[in-house]
Amino acid sequence: MSKQYTLYQFPECPFCQLVLKELDKLKLEIPTKNTRLDSEAREELISLTGRTQVPCLVIDGKPLLESNDIVNYLRQEYAQ
Repeated sequence: MSKQYTLYQFPECPFCQLVLKELDKLKLEIPTKNTRLDSEAREELISLTGRTQVPCLVIDGKPLLESNDIVNYLRQEYAQ
């Protein structure tokens, strides 16, 4: 993985679960930040996007919102 990734999420979110399942399926390990438990991560997300919406995959500093868009991106980049 040459790109830098961070996934802002929280486990109780069903949309986050879709993304986490896809990461597992593709056997990808991406650093995650739980915005419910980590107030600093929540503030980072707000400064990046202006909102608290999760999941948010940050790719080389650029946020990608919407679980379907994130899953499609991951499949395009990493599906065999």
